[in-house]
Amino acid sequence: MALLKIEYHSDVLGMMRQVNVIYPDASDLSQEEATSQDIPVLYLLHGMAGNENSWLKRTAIERLVRKTNLIVVMPSTDLAWYTNTQYGLAYYDALAKELPQVLHRFFPNMSQSRAKTFIAGLSMGGYGAFKLALLSNRFAYAGSFSGALSFDLDSLQDQTRSDLAYWQGIFGENQDDTSEHFLVNMVKNHDNQTKFYAWCGQEDFLFDANQIGAKALQAAGIDLDYQVGHGTHDWYYWEKQLEVFLEMLPIDYVKEERLS
Repeated sequence: MALLKIEYHSDVLGMMRQVNVIYPDASDLSQEEATSQDIPVLYLLHGMAGNENSWLKRTAIERLVRKTNLIVVMPSTDLAWYTNTQYGLAYYDALAKELPQVLHRFFPNMSQSRAKTFIAGLSMGGYGAFKLALLSNRFAYAGSFSGALSFDLDSLQDQTRSDLAYWQGIFGENQDDTSEHFLVNMVKNHDNQTKFYAWCGQEDFLFDANQIGAKALQAAGIDLDYQVGHGTHDWYYWEKQLEVFLEMLPIDYVKEERLS
């Protein structure tokens, strides 16, 4: 397994960006897997205050995927909520549209098939994972761990950042602007070919938002497996949910006879 840090210029954002990529080790794979032109890929999205290094620093992601044929992509959206912001920086376009094209130039054998393209994230990244899946129709599986599946700006101000100007810079100044960013309002753009998974801890400050958001998405016809359990807004639980999510994915694991 290789860990690569790639710096590239984003034409969409007009700045240099960094992305971390875990790439499967050919020595651990069969000849067929090693020469595949269709290696599956998982995008992992960070939460607020995080960046492209968060999953690497806070979880055992390298160990969890070490014996798989999975490429893992860990980008950064800064604090922009995976959104084309009101202040002119199009983070959604940069990640949903531009980044896959950039990565395919580096990794031409990375799958471009929807059946082998997955996405997951925590907190802000859980919102981002569902948003990218709903709007782009590019992902077979999407996972949210303690994600903001439903929100209002007052609640987010109370629980995260109190500065209203920040939130208005992301989502807009009034309810009409904000409503277009609600996940349930994105369902009309979706083709119902993605399997969604969401989990939230009952002691998490976003638990009520998950209850409301999950129910609304299911009522709108989204194929959503929603699970709850004891837990707070913490990496201890997100790492466990990452393991659960990985088990769902149609990826290959190294056979026991090749482990020696």
